[in-house]
Amino acid sequence: MTKFVLAYHGGPGSMTPEQGQAHMQAWKAWMDGMGDAVIERGMPVGKSKTVSQSGVADDGGSNPLSGITLIEAETIEAAIELVKPSPHISAGGSIEIAPAMDMEM
Repeated sequence: MTKFVLAYHGGPGSMTPEQGQAHMQAWKAWMDGMGDAVIERGMPVGKSKTVSQSGVADDGGSNPLSGITLIEAETIEAAIELVKPSPHISAGGSIEIAPAMDMEM
C-alpha cells in the first residue's frame, strides 16, 4: 500500500452555525467511510505565509492550504476514488493528492 498526502485547498466560505455543523457531520461521515485507508485524519490549518527566495508573502498564494490528511491506497487512482465524495469538494474546495515518498531523511 502506498501512503498519500491529501492537501485541502479552499473550501466552504461563510456558513451559518447550522451549515457548519452539517458540513462537519458530512466530513466525519466521509472520513469514517474510508475506514482503514485513513492513517491520520490530519487537521485544518489557519492562514498561511509563503516563504520563497523573494521573501515572505502573507496570503499563502493563489490557492492556500486549508488542511491535510494521510491515507493509504493501492494506487493513486484508488486514492482519487476515495477522495471524490469528499464534502470539501462539494463545498467548493479542492484536494491535491500526492504519494508520500519513502526516503531516508
